[in-house]
Amino acid sequence: MATPFPKPQPSTVHQHLSGATQSWHGKITPDGPFTPERERYRLYIGLFCPFAHRVNLIRHLKGLQDIIPVTVVKPYPKGDERGWPGWKFPASEGEYPGATPDPLFGSGYLHELYFRADPNYKGRYSVPVLWDTKTDTIVNNESAELLRDFSTCFDSLIEDPAKKDLTLYPDELKEEIDRYTEWMQNELNIGVYKAGFAHTQEEYEKACLRVFAALNVLEQLLANHRGRGPYILGQKLTELDIRAYATIVRFDTVYVQHFKCNLGMIRHDYPQIKRWVGNLYWNVTGFRGTTDFRHIKENYTKSHYDINPRGITALGPWPDVEPLVPGDDEARVGGVDMAEVRRLSGRC
Repeated sequence: MATPFPKPQPSTVHQHLSGATQSWHGKITPDGPFTPERERYRLYIGLFCPFAHRVNLIRHLKGLQDIIPVTVVKPYPKGDERGWPGWKFPASEGEYPGATPDPLFGSGYLHELYFRADPNYKGRYSVPVLWDTKTDTIVNNESAELLRDFSTCFDSLIEDPAKKDLTLYPDELKEEIDRYTEWMQNELNIGVYKAGFAHTQEEYEKACLRVFAALNVLEQLLANHRGRGPYILGQKLTELDIRAYATIVRFDTVYVQHFKCNLGMIRHDYPQIKRWVGNLYWNVTGFRGTTDFRHIKENYTKSHYDINPRGITALGPWPDVEPLVPGDDEARVGGVDMAEVRRLSGRC
C-alpha cells in the first residue's frame, strides 16, 4: 500500500544539521503575524537532541514553561536512512518515561505535523518544532533561531524580573559571541556527527582530529576567562554556554564510544571544561532538569542501526556528570597533547 505522504529526500548529515533542507524561519514579534501570547504556541522536542536541547534550555532559563507548553517525542526508533517515518509520539503518557503524546492532533509521528504545515514537504522531520495553534502551522524549526528569539520575544509576558532581564546575547558581548558561534557549530556541535557518521577511515580521522582541536581551544578559552567568572566569556551566561553545553554534556556518555571520538574524555583530559560543565549541571537551575541521559543514550544507541546494529546501550561511564570537588577552580589547563590536534588547535 502506497504511503499517503512523500518520503524525505536524501541528505547528508552535514546538510541536515546545517539547515540545508527546507525549513521555517518565522519569528515571534509584537506586529505579527506570530505575536507573543500565552499558550498560543507548542514546542515539539526530543530530549535526546542537542539542538532541541538548546531551545528547551532557554525556555527553562527564561521561565517560559507555562507560556510555551512542550511535547516530547520518543528517542527511538528514528526510521530508515532517509528518516522515514521519523520520530514517533507515545500512545500514552506511560509508554516511555519523559515522552508525551501529541495533545493537539493525536499524531502518531512528527512527520504528520510537517505535512499538516506543508503537504508537499520533502525534507527531514527534525526537532525542535514551534507550532502555532492559531494559524495551524509551523512557526520555526531552526534551533539557533529559536534559541536567540526565546531570549527576548516573550519578555512582555514574563513576570519574574530576573528572568525577563536575562539575555544570552548581550550587547557588550555580541562581537565575541559572533566570533565563536560559527566555529563552535562547525567544529564541535556538528563536528561530532561528522566523525560519527563518517563513511571512510580518512573522513573519520579528519573529523575526529578537528573535534579535539576544538575542545583544546575551548579548554584554553575557559582558562583565559577563569578569573572573570564561571562561564565561557566570564561572568555572564551566553548563547555560547548553551551551544557548548548541549554537546559537552553528551560527550563522555555518547560521543566517545558511539561516535568514536575517543582521543580523550572531558572528565580525564579537559579539567577546565569539566569544571565548567559540572558547574552548569549541578549549580545552575535548568541545566540538569533538561538533561535526560536515558533519552540521550538510548536515542543514539538504538536508532543508529548502521553504527550500532544490535542496539545495545552501554551502562557507563559513571556517573554521567562527575560532581564538583574542592580544587576544581585551580585545575590545570588540559587538552589532548597530540601533534596533529595541537596543529589544528593553532588554526582555530
